[in-house]
Amino acid sequence: MKIDWRPVVLLLSCLSIGLSQRTGSLIPTSKNPCIGQKMCGECIAVGKDCAWCEEPTYDAENKERCNLLSEHSNCKQEHLVFPQSILDRTKNSAPKDGTKTDNPIQLQPQLINLKMRPNDPQKFTLNFRLANNYPVDLYYLMDLSYSMKDDKEKLATLGVLIANEMNNITENFRLGFGSFVDKVVMPYVSMAPNKINNPCDQCEPAYGFKNQLPLNGDPSLFQTKVQEAKVSGNLDAPEGGLDAVMQAIACESQIGWRNPSRRMLLYSTDAGFHFAGDGKLGGIIKPNDGQCHLSNGIYTESSTQDYPSISQIAAKIEEKNVNLIFAVTEKQVDIYKQLKNFIPGSVTGRLADDSSNIVALVRDNYQKITSKVEMSTTSGAEDVIIRYFSRCKNKTGELSQTNICEGLKVGDSVSFEVEIEVKECPKDSQGYSKKFDIKPVGLSDKLEVRMELICKCDCESEEKARDNRQSKNCNNHGTFVCGTCACDDKYYGKTCDCYTGNITQTALEEQCKEPGKELICSGRGECVCGNCECKPRRGNSEERYSGKWCQCDDYSCPFYDNALCGGPEHGTCRCGNCSCTSNFTGENCGCSTRNDSCISSDGKTLCGGPERGQCKCNRCMCTEKSKYQGTTCEDCKDCKMVCRQNKACVQCLVHHTGEFKDSCEENCRDRNIIKKPSLPEGFNTCEFKDEDDCIFYFTYDYDGNNELKIIAQETKECPTKVNVLAIVLGVVIGIVLVGLALLLIWKLVTTINDRRELARFEKETKDAKWDTGENPVYKPATSEYKNPTYAGK
Repeated sequence: MKIDWRPVVLLLSCLSIGLSQRTGSLIPTSKNPCIGQKMCGECIAVGKDCAWCEEPTYDAENKERCNLLSEHSNCKQEHLVFPQSILDRTKNSAPKDGTKTDNPIQLQPQLINLKMRPNDPQKFTLNFRLANNYPVDLYYLMDLSYSMKDDKEKLATLGVLIANEMNNITENFRLGFGSFVDKVVMPYVSMAPNKINNPCDQCEPAYGFKNQLPLNGDPSLFQTKVQEAKVSGNLDAPEGGLDAVMQAIACESQIGWRNPSRRMLLYSTDAGFHFAGDGKLGGIIKPNDGQCHLSNGIYTESSTQDYPSISQIAAKIEEKNVNLIFAVTEKQVDIYKQLKNFIPGSVTGRLADDSSNIVALVRDNYQKITSKVEMSTTSGAEDVIIRYFSRCKNKTGELSQTNICEGLKVGDSVSFEVEIEVKECPKDSQGYSKKFDIKPVGLSDKLEVRMELICKCDCESEEKARDNRQSKNCNNHGTFVCGTCACDDKYYGKTCDCYTGNITQTALEEQCKEPGKELICSGRGECVCGNCECKPRRGNSEERYSGKWCQCDDYSCPFYDNALCGGPEHGTCRCGNCSCTSNFTGENCGCSTRNDSCISSDGKTLCGGPERGQCKCNRCMCTEKSKYQGTTCEDCKDCKMVCRQNKACVQCLVHHTGEFKDSCEENCRDRNIIKKPSLPEGFNTCEFKDEDDCIFYFTYDYDGNNELKIIAQETKECPTKVNVLAIVLGVVIGIVLVGLALLLIWKLVTTINDRRELARFEKETKDAKWDTGENPVYKPATSEYKNPTYAGK
């Protein structure tokens, strides 16, 4: 059943035109991408709104077979080719928690079949829920060089604690153990006879990687295997850890990785690592092949293959959905943290000197890994644009473009709006079918996308082409395909009616090229028997290109006053340039040759004279150095004349006062006065005082058309009224208060002085020495003198 989309598109077009007319604005139209497409497949691939009309006679009047659906009003419905993109959620099971017997589902949907046109983006919702009891596989990969001896002994006692801690998170947990040292060649390991089998005291011979214990659910077995494992020794500081990482990931069956499960590889060491190229020091030049090479749990290619590169490790981790945790000592943390930028989903934690904090590291890093979901796309999506949008946990927030959500807990759900788009069809038809996965980084959950690009029409099939060879519609000289003719050799044209004979088609096409140009008919027409047939400028418009080579566009001249070349009275458009009438000139015929608008008030001079301005396009252009402006350059910028002329109108229109108060509308209707809270900075500010002794301000300037523009300040500055009563009362109260203050000061001074006199009198009285029975005023009548010479004899 075919759906006629034309009425819908026409209705939307009418609505958009109506809106543009209501708002008084013009909606710019983009270039029609459909025009010029020669084949049906090319037409439907160039734009989602393009449709092809396969009606045999549709292009008889130069109508475009490939055009917007809304422009195909004359094409019969049965001849209209307009395929639609289809998105089918083939497998769409809801997320659920896991049990020991049933696998969890965290991603919905799981399978999508997508049939889509290029340039027609398809959107769908991708749901992710962090399931409870999701299977977890933890493989402990330990450096067993001699410096890690104390760490091994501590790890043996912590195996059960690791299992118990993880069982609090999930009921489906398994633990495994592997170890590594380095390549058994010089200069990594001593090859001296007395050091090969016994590199250190109570040590076993060195090895590259050993799978000590495949993943299993018995933590006591893990403890036993760690205790039984012996340390070894090597010479240089870096270890062969990347060899071990590659084998632990690549050897899925030997290690025991489950699917699905969250695969965690815990890498523990106190040293750096060798990487690709270091093997040359030991004479090893064969690159690492990234394959599994375990025999009886031992890495067999350690001494024959180079170390893997960082990119190889990253690719293998992404392929096998492994989360890599680097548990390294403090000195090595900064080195391993740098790997996060190259290895997706990896994290780094600080390991205690004796590995005593390994339980906390496993718990914390597991929570760090599971609290974040990052969507990625696998290979197979070449030339496919995939965009992710999400609100993450903020259900009411704005939708933003991101493929990462963080802060998740078990049971939390997030949704991603996924948009898939293809810009163009692949050149090879084998690329029309694509298959790729969208999946969370580090998890085996995935959405399988099977895409089929619509790059050809049904009428272009080989079967129909075979049935329509030597068609009458093509004058028996071509194959009729989708309403058009594919002409045989030496024939061309819309109906293969042009015969080149001894003249090659290339030579005829040269006649349709403008000298010095490469495009046939300037890219605006078709070469028919050596002559150009020009196309419409857009859609089925009557506006067509012209000229011998369709080189002229009589509708692309500059506009003036919303009309091409100012309209017929001003000029006409000829081959891209305006041809003006006698009264107008300029590029867009917008410049009048008259000067009546430039005549000064004296009726003789133009623009106040040559010193003040010049008349251009019947408008005065005032000289910048001149003080004069206005429509005829007669208004002085610095003169107070303009201020005086507009004082009364500013008073009545802005402040409702002044001599024009009662006749403001009559006297000031032609004044362009704008009210603002404050005036812009300028040199021509006018200041006046009104009858209330208030000062009001306004300024003026001239716009691009030399029209006077006045800007007035909304408020006036008035003097503050004097409150006589308040002043009198203030003076009286002040005098009283001053008098009281003086009396208080006098009283205080006299009191202090009296107290001081009394104290002095009491002191003198106390210090007086005379007999209380003798009158101190009495003096005897005789005087007694002593000769100092005989004193004391």
